Amino acid sequence: MFRLLTSISAGELFKRQLPVFLVAFLIAELFYKFHSFTLECAAFLVTWFVLDGALQLLIGPRSPERFQR
Repeated sequence: MFRLLTSISAGELFKRQLPVFLVAFLIAELFYKFHSFTLECAAFLVTWFVLDGALQLLIGPRSPERFQR
């Protein structure tokens, strides 16, 4: 998590991760009722990872040098 927050800019973090985070959070809130915080948290993180991976496959990874001008 620390690496994620320090490896990309705040603007890029909000543009790329916030929408995926919110969708994963909504899915977890609506559908994951395991009666265990640990299981629900793990399922949320896996959902976030899978959604972000699918998005990367659809739109392609953005290289950091494209945004530095």
